[in-house]
Amino acid sequence: MRDASQFPRFSDAEIASRHERVMSLIDENDLDAILFFGAGQFNTDIYWLTDWPGGREAYVLFQKDDAPVVINQLYNHVPMARVLSVIDDVRWAGANTAATVSEALGQRGLSGKKVGLVGSIPYRHYLRFTEDHPDTTFSDTSNAFRMMRTIKRPEEIARLKKASELTDKSIAAVAEGLKAGMREDEIPYLIESAYLKEGGYAGIHFMTSMSMADPDFPVPSQFHSSRKLQNGDCLITEISGAYWGYSGQIHRTFSLGEPTDEWQKLHDVAVEGYLAIENTIKDGATTTDVEIAADVIHDRGYTILDDLLHGVNQSPPIIQTRKTKRHESPEITFRENMAITIQPNVMTNDERMGLQFGETVMVTKTGCERLNAYPREWIVCKG
Repeated sequence: MRDASQFPRFSDAEIASRHERVMSLIDENDLDAILFFGAGQFNTDIYWLTDWPGGREAYVLFQKDDAPVVINQLYNHVPMARVLSVIDDVRWAGANTAATVSEALGQRGLSGKKVGLVGSIPYRHYLRFTEDHPDTTFSDTSNAFRMMRTIKRPEEIARLKKASELTDKSIAAVAEGLKAGMREDEIPYLIESAYLKEGGYAGIHFMTSMSMADPDFPVPSQFHSSRKLQNGDCLITEISGAYWGYSGQIHRTFSLGEPTDEWQKLHDVAVEGYLAIENTIKDGATTTDVEIAADVIHDRGYTILDDLLHGVNQSPPIIQTRKTKRHESPEITFRENMAITIQPNVMTNDERMGLQFGETVMVTKTGCERLNAYPREWIVCKG
């Protein structure tokens, strides 16, 4: 059996606190159980509940008066799950995950009960549950659970600080290594090397390179081209380094040569918008307060394309400016120890050019605490 202590672990007290909060959520919502679903590694609720990063797909069932259970797919993922999961009962999901989970609901006496659901449960799985248990009341508990998770405890904050440190190192690597003649799709090698040697991994690295004299794209791109960088280019970025389930994020603009006046003005407004938002946020401030502060971007003659800010790992709140609002986003009050990414993606109204400026911060009683140490500046590269 492999030694779980050789992996990054949360303390027994931290895990116990998480499980206690889940049981409180069951009581507060008058439920008998909560069934959690997650697919993929690290960025799911499965990891938060079990201290096992997860696999292709898995369920975790918490209920009153019985121990929790992990039901995991694939078969070859079960041995590692049994090493790392703090929940002792780890089962293979069988040839049909939906059938196995549905059978477990019946075996554990939840037919005819009230079961909360958390996560993006596949529709065919949900149909199987409702067909097999027609008297069971299933309800969506995702929002209540995610809001509970927005308040970070000390061990989570430590992970976020580590991820932010790695993200800073990736920015430094790009600043040092970017040069004319390099293909855009080579740049991830600079970024990811900074993470891998310290046990981290890439979250995202969205980037777009273009001539500052002839810009043609307003936002960091999710896919990288084979375009070769030239003197007079800029590179706009959105970069996240991650460490065992927690991601940092930073947004900086690089250039091969000094920024043109047009680009400098755009950057200045992005910084102004960022600071207006950051200076507004503290315990008790609301997302409406932030939207009002962000009006400065439109007042300066620009707009935004990406979200204005979001919680880490795309948790709540997720908002845009008042003029660009495109999602249902009820007002949320910021609380101490929320971790948020402030990221105004300022662009021209014709979408000809844009850049993103920002980073991840912790909400405090009186303001925001920086997690990144990298300077808040436009980066001119020597290459």
